[in-house]
Amino acid sequence: MDKDQVMKIVKDEDVKFIRLWFTDVVGQLKSFAITAGEIETALTNGMGFDGSSITGYQDIEESDMIAMPDPSTFKILPWRPQEQKVARMICDVLNPDKTPYEGDPRYVLKRALERAAGMGFDHYYVGPELEFFYFKNAEGTEILDKGGYFDLTPLDIASDLRRDTVLACEEMGIQVEYSHHEVGPSQHEIDMRFADALKMADDAMTYRLVVKEIAEQYGVYATFMPKPLFGENGSGMHTHQSLFKGGDNAFFEGNDQYFLSDTAKGYIAGLLKHASEISLVFAQWVNSYKRLVPGYEAPVYKAWSRRNRSALIRVPMYHPGQEKATRCEFRSPDPACNPYLTFAVMLQAGLEGIEKDYDLPEPREMNLFEANEAELKELGVGTLPENLGEAIKEAEKSGLLKKALGDHIFGRLLEVKKKEWDEYRVQLSPWELDRYLSIL
Repeated sequence: MDKDQVMKIVKDEDVKFIRLWFTDVVGQLKSFAITAGEIETALTNGMGFDGSSITGYQDIEESDMIAMPDPSTFKILPWRPQEQKVARMICDVLNPDKTPYEGDPRYVLKRALERAAGMGFDHYYVGPELEFFYFKNAEGTEILDKGGYFDLTPLDIASDLRRDTVLACEEMGIQVEYSHHEVGPSQHEIDMRFADALKMADDAMTYRLVVKEIAEQYGVYATFMPKPLFGENGSGMHTHQSLFKGGDNAFFEGNDQYFLSDTAKGYIAGLLKHASEISLVFAQWVNSYKRLVPGYEAPVYKAWSRRNRSALIRVPMYHPGQEKATRCEFRSPDPACNPYLTFAVMLQAGLEGIEKDYDLPEPREMNLFEANEAELKELGVGTLPENLGEAIKEAEKSGLLKKALGDHIFGRLLEVKKKEWDEYRVQLSPWELDRYLSIL
């Protein structure tokens, strides 16, 4: 869709308002609305806004920014009134001189894709699986059901919620493959079909909003918080990824014992080597590390396997005739990440492994959750950071992360996350009071 097509649809479909979307550094969706009368101006010159109030953006003395709509992202919002309709477009954020703004997460992903293109890769496909919980409201964690993995009604009372969410996603141009109840009570998953990374990052932001909007219509609350329930599985964003050259999957090699090309091996090795450094991006919250502990289907062990889901990276088994499906699944991101930055740093880590010809260790097919510290050391299997503080320390010394994010976002993200970690460290939890007050 181009500028002229957008303007025609706005006129023909009685679109009155157009919301311009972009994200801050931590992946929170930001938006302001323009009227239909401003659409031509917006598409031609962009719309100015104050960047000083956006997390991780500019200081007040240099706060003028431009939101430049991408016409290919134009969609009418199906949950809004269908008279005098509301549409949305996702924006690139620009400096006043119309150059790309280095603090725009969408631009960070575009730069990573440019690096991949420079290495001969036409497509970076990703397929994230975002899990979430439904609760009675946003004030607590009262569940809607006690269902488990793939349970059907009557335990899975959210089937209609998922149904309407899938329909709304499809109206927003998001192709859905699966929807089902997840392992935890009141936990659900709707899987989007893989797509090029930039579209998928746009879709992931849209998907999170759709899930919340449809839940709101039903009078309940949906959350992508990584670990909202004690003793239950957290919510992950397992991310399948592959690189293509033309119509060929660059990850496939028919003569290899694992059916993996040297490109795939270098890419996976890059993810493994740099996983701890980039964990601040794919697991960016204090709460993220309440999920990343052994025993809750959240891998913390820096190893790869084919069928073993306790490893950080899984390579699904090859089936003859399915060469294009060869991919790796990075299992530690959570759905509260910034998808633009997460896809960018995963790609940059993988490309680093390809470019520098990293060696891929042997797969670990044992259940790593059951291995003790000595066994893991003998296997040469390290672990991800145990908390946000450790993730910050790993990120601070990472040249790869600084290169991937750029100086601006690298510095601002560290600043924001250090503040969050400091605020968390001084809190007194109910657990501490229950445990110590009466005995100390």
